[in-house]
Amino acid sequence: MSLVTSEHRGNAIWLWLDRPDRHNALIPELVCDLRKAIADAGRYEPVALVLSGRGLSFSTGGDIAGFLDHAGSGETLEAYAQKLVGALHEAILELLAFPAPVLAAVNGPVTGGSTGLVLTADLVAMAEDSFLQPYYSEVGFGPDGGWTALLPDRIGAAKALEIQYLNARLSAYDAAKLGLAAQVCPLSKLEATVEAWVERLSRGCAQTHLATRQNVWDERRLDGVRARLDQEKQRFMDLIARPATIAGMREFLRVHA
Repeated sequence: MSLVTSEHRGNAIWLWLDRPDRHNALIPELVCDLRKAIADAGRYEPVALVLSGRGLSFSTGGDIAGFLDHAGSGETLEAYAQKLVGALHEAILELLAFPAPVLAAVNGPVTGGSTGLVLTADLVAMAEDSFLQPYYSEVGFGPDGGWTALLPDRIGAAKALEIQYLNARLSAYDAAKLGLAAQVCPLSKLEATVEAWVERLSRGCAQTHLATRQNVWDERRLDGVRARLDQEKQRFMDLIARPATIAGMREFLRVHA
């Protein structure tokens, strides 16, 4: 069964991260399913692509238990991390290059590398109780998913560093003030809010939306993002198998289990 489900709603395609029992935490299989769903959606030429999550969370980032399952051997852990982070970064680039507006319906917490999926979206609606938070410094990971590759360009380097150094939690309203969300609404109205955006986009000219997106995410900008994501991945790999990181993962699970 796929860990990402696809739903055609009118002129849009909704992609749902569908591992709710684990708060849609990222594992290689989920990210592989996501990349396949993105590619399939592009062939339909939708008016918009919408990302959301099943259950209580949008996604809590890389599954810490999944990393620890591979921690008996540094080589095995590094191979697992390379597979997961590499695939996540490819998914981010594929979303940035998607040939239609990308929207996000953030239904709950977004932590760690899954924040990169939200940063790819052109319009983000967040449920009132949702939030963004890095958590990297609590574990010992290097930031991935665009926390250093995308976020500083959105909110400024100083603010991006502050959030990550202090592991600050950004409420939905904080995210809106920083320009990371276009609208905050009750969870009960989240899907209707995004559907209204889709309807508005449907009244516009698809070729203009495509030209606008391609002008923003042109080859030069995408190349720059890829280089910074590659840097993130390398530094993630440098830290993942260190004893302090493995201890940090075990402590994180003890506290947050």
